[in-house]
Amino acid sequence: MNVIKELASSLNRRDEGPNLELARRISDVRDKKAVKELVENLANKSKDIQNDCIKTLYEIGNIKPSLIAGYANDFIQLLDSKNNRLQWGAMTALNSIAAESPKQVFSALAKLAAVADEGSVITRDHYVGILIKGCMIKEYADNAFVLLNEQLMTCPTNQLPMYAENVLPAIAEKYKEFFAKTLASRLDEVEKESKRRRVEKIVKKIQGR
Repeated sequence: MNVIKELASSLNRRDEGPNLELARRISDVRDKKAVKELVENLANKSKDIQNDCIKTLYEIGNIKPSLIAGYANDFIQLLDSKNNRLQWGAMTALNSIAAESPKQVFSALAKLAAVADEGSVITRDHYVGILIKGCMIKEYADNAFVLLNEQLMTCPTNQLPMYAENVLPAIAEKYKEFFAKTLASRLDEVEKESKRRRVEKIVKKIQGR
């Protein structure tokens, strides 16, 4: 399989169709050689190819995370990229493999946190996703919840309901009361009624009302 020739930019396509199809095919046959080629071309001189490669890689991660799990350190290094597409794409990939390669991903939490604070909404969303997965791994749960609570305290209110809904099934019982207090402390900031109701529903559920 000549991976580069099948990327969207190589086919003069402006949509993501070819990249999605390529990710599905690579995942179906578990083509490790193709994955390696995609990772190597994250440093391609063409920015379009870089972007197509990271897209294809994190889509593979969504389908078959074990195929890209061995490249956690490569994705961590990409967080320093000046190419914003590579940066948030790398965080997306790390989110998809956090449960597969927890040691590598969670050893870099300080860096992930710094990048999320300065990065795009998508970068923050996937950082929060990583923390949620950390809450479900005993070894990392305490640290992950502390960092997750920081995000809940400071994230834009537009993101708060989604984060809260995603967090609830993942956190241990011992953290739920603290979690509810954090959410309750931000209710007055949530201007849109539908979003405020979503947060209130979670608070009430935890409090048994």
